[in-house]
Amino acid sequence: MQNESELSEIASALEQAGAFDAEGTNEQLSIHVIGRGSNLLVADAGLPGLVLQLGEGFAQTEILESGILESGILESGVLESDRLGADQHGHSSHPKSRVLRAGAMASLPVVARKSVAAGLTGFEWAVGVPGSIGGAVRMNAGGHGADMAASLRGVHVLDLESGENRWMAKADLELGYRHSCITATQVVINAELILLEGQQDLSEQRLSEIVSWRREHQPGGHNAGSVFRNPAGDSAGRLIDAANCRGLRVGSAEVSTKHANFIQTDSGGSADDVLEVMLQVVAQVRKHSGVQLQAETVLLGFSDDDRSALLGPSTAPTAVVDEQSGTAP
Repeated sequence: MQNESELSEIASALEQAGAFDAEGTNEQLSIHVIGRGSNLLVADAGLPGLVLQLGEGFAQTEILESGILESGILESGVLESDRLGADQHGHSSHPKSRVLRAGAMASLPVVARKSVAAGLTGFEWAVGVPGSIGGAVRMNAGGHGADMAASLRGVHVLDLESGENRWMAKADLELGYRHSCITATQVVINAELILLEGQQDLSEQRLSEIVSWRREHQPGGHNAGSVFRNPAGDSAGRLIDAANCRGLRVGSAEVSTKHANFIQTDSGGSADDVLEVMLQVVAQVRKHSGVQLQAETVLLGFSDDDRSALLGPSTAPTAVVDEQSGTAP
């Protein structure tokens, strides 16, 4: 799908075909809408139902010059705190805000670099996070001390069940750690970010620092980003290390020796091997520390028992919408 009109036509066709019952689900039809799939794990056997992938037509970005009036933002585009002379960002005594609109398929690192090229600051952290804007909003992705909630104004979503295209302000999204209230039948179309004008050289330096940190501390190759969510007050990587799981291997998959919260696979590796590594890690961490790790990787096509072991009891509807994004610690 390359544009919003095409997606709306698909939503209308699904509605007319009775793809959803009164509760928005249908046991006979699974619908999976994916973006870049950067932290998806799809079973080797595949998955039943219909898979729709957003195209590059949803990857556009633009800077909106007009000011807005909400939550401390003045119509002039200047933050309320800036009117009072506050300078918490160190770039200017009176930085002005701008709104950057990015499509759901826009790559986080690309948006980060485009924002800096436009003289904006506040989204540099995303240069080290693989994935797309849509998935980043859905899971409130983050890294390097920030997350989407820090700069998000709101999102446009299309509901595949009703065909409704609506704006959801940040306050409506119930953003928390790797969480939002965007439902399984809602597809993120684009997101608007509030960013500040800053000194481009300082922002470019920050980009370089983040990229260097990532190369030094996180593995490359075949992986789907951070595998487990960080428990409150702790880190999944530390717990996995403490349980002596670093380097644990099953077939073509192993816990990274560079960062324990990553699982790498050999070329052409098996998703089922990755799943088994995840299950063994969860069991060993629980035995060692009593902590139940929860998967951050999105699992598609696996059994309810396996999903429950890694995510808790499944409450997900049959229609699954996923545009997830990987994260960095």
